[in-house]
Amino acid sequence: MSDAPPVATQRDPDKGFFGQPFLLTSLFGVEMWERFSFYGMQGIVLIYLYYSAEQGGLGVPQGTAAGIVGAYGGLVYLSTIVATWIADRALGAERTLFFSAIVVMAGHIALAVLPGLTGVGVGLVLIALGSGGVKGNATTLVGSLYAPDDERRDAGFSLFYLGINLGALVGPLLTGILADVAGFHVGFGLAAVGMALGLVQYSVQRRKLPAAASEVPSPLSPAARTRAIVLAAVGVVVIVVLALTGVLSADRLSLAVIVVSAAAAVAVFALMLSSDGVDAVERRRVLAFIPLWIASVAFWSLYQQQFTVLTIYSDQQLDRNLFGWEFPVGWVQSINPVFIIVLSGVFAALWTKLGSRQPSTPLKFGLAAAIMGVAFLLFLPLAGGGPNSAPLLAMVGILFVFTIAELMLSPVGLSVSTKLAPKAFRAQMVGLFFLSVALGTAISGGLAGLYSAQHETVYFGVNGAVAIVVGILVMASAPALRKLMEGVK
Repeated sequence: MSDAPPVATQRDPDKGFFGQPFLLTSLFGVEMWERFSFYGMQGIVLIYLYYSAEQGGLGVPQGTAAGIVGAYGGLVYLSTIVATWIADRALGAERTLFFSAIVVMAGHIALAVLPGLTGVGVGLVLIALGSGGVKGNATTLVGSLYAPDDERRDAGFSLFYLGINLGALVGPLLTGILADVAGFHVGFGLAAVGMALGLVQYSVQRRKLPAAASEVPSPLSPAARTRAIVLAAVGVVVIVVLALTGVLSADRLSLAVIVVSAAAAVAVFALMLSSDGVDAVERRRVLAFIPLWIASVAFWSLYQQQFTVLTIYSDQQLDRNLFGWEFPVGWVQSINPVFIIVLSGVFAALWTKLGSRQPSTPLKFGLAAAIMGVAFLLFLPLAGGGPNSAPLLAMVGILFVFTIAELMLSPVGLSVSTKLAPKAFRAQMVGLFFLSVALGTAISGGLAGLYSAQHETVYFGVNGAVAIVVGILVMASAPALRKLMEGVK
């Protein structure tokens, strides 16, 4: 979506929210509450799946439960691509965001009120589809609040990013304690309430957003719209049939998302490299993006295990005793957002200070993968200690390393995908980055099925070593990649 003039003029800019346009509060709020509900649910859903009925859970095998959570995470990022397409071709970013937030809330309600695996299936699918729509369009709407030359833009996005991480911090704290005290369904219910609050706040102000927020940049023709609806309906029918016949069973969900994500990525790369609309320079830049994309997959396949293996580890191996009180498993999910809030400004200042001397993008990607590998190796000294033996400070330190790796890659990924994108495939190149997140997240669920406390030395050692090797290979190829990137740093 192209930027449009903001509501206020540049001569008299709206500075009602910490010097930013007051309408940023609406987007800040809906994204904060969406992240509150998303991470609040994510903090407890895995243990809900594999806890026994006596513990209030569903008794799903631990490996299958981890695969379900990994598949769900991958589906979030796959749906981001679909949601941005819907915004560009059918509804516009504002309406897509609004309806997506409603879908998220409906998903949390389903988890809270529907029993057993029915609630899990309906709830996670709705949350994944809705979260992709919120994630994919909220950023676009923030950009619509600023004129292209408005110097407040970067600061506005920083405030928006703060809202994301405030939600991610508080959500697991509250749903985790409620799940412990009153049961999982009450915890899921609180996530629904959080999303409802975000919707109410957004609904009050959504009509005041700039006209550009509701524009459909490239609307479908009536015939194309009909084809899209038919294809979507056919896709839904196929998925339902596969599920009912047992082909798409719970223990195969992660594999299904892996296959779809990988196939989609190969197809998009092939389309770009073979297109007549891509010139020689752009083609070399696409080739340079392939190793970065692989490094991104390796990174996310380990990083996203925060929601699978690290949740299991926190439940079974971590000493969660805090001054004589055992805190909820879900609280571990709030450690990473604290570090992001603290360190994101530090990294921004560091890159600004280094300027042209900062590491190139290939070096940052390689370092991110290698640092994630090191984070996994840090579990090795703790291995074999038995239940509740791992010190809390050790987990805090490991998640600190997770955050360092994240800040080396995540903020850079979307940026470099726009820099390397051919003119004819700008949106698809960004979609490719999201596909790396989808594939890595689904792989994290599949890998989690291999984890057990009895074999954690091998598990953490092999995962860590592979990521380090990938990182070293990318760093070693940095000079060649920079040459292919044709001046993009």
